[in-house]
Amino acid sequence: MTLKKNILAPLFKAKDVFGRTIDLNDYRDSKVLIAFFRHAGCPFCNLRVHELSKAHLDLKGKGLEMIFFFESKEKVILRSSFHTGVSPIPIVSDPEKFWYNAYGLETSAYKSTMSHLTSFVQAVIKAKSIGAPVHMMADGESINTIPAEFLLDKGLVIKKLHYSQRLDDRMEISEIKSFAESSSIFDTE
Repeated sequence: MTLKKNILAPLFKAKDVFGRTIDLNDYRDSKVLIAFFRHAGCPFCNLRVHELSKAHLDLKGKGLEMIFFFESKEKVILRSSFHTGVSPIPIVSDPEKFWYNAYGLETSAYKSTMSHLTSFVQAVIKAKSIGAPVHMMADGESINTIPAEFLLDKGLVIKKLHYSQRLDDRMEISEIKSFAESSSIFDTE
């Protein structure tokens, strides 16, 4: 079941892959982007991680924090210097997909297959060009997980959510920046 705007985000408290306790309640006075990715070798997701990581300092300066979730096991994520380079952004491993389910993420063989047929090769080439990992799924990861992103306002209220329709379908960075600069731009949607 997908979530809706203007409700309190499901609260979580988890260790990230760097051993830090990430308690969503600690972000109550911040704006937050929570991004759910597929597996650690997904070129679509790693391109997005790269894009968000490049924007991280600017967005943090505007008061926006980020938390990333991957369905990969911690050991798979930590094998990659690309993912460890993302720190200080928390990366939470959720191989049981407890939080994926709590946030209403979709599993769709159709959407995954269509994305792979139409844009996988381009995504692999682009990911490899920036040094992002691309590898087959490992250890229980799923090819059918569909990403999602959530913008939370202060008070942890969901103001914008984006359930991807394709593996390369994400919120525009400009939209995230606008949200970081003004907490009220999505109030009238």
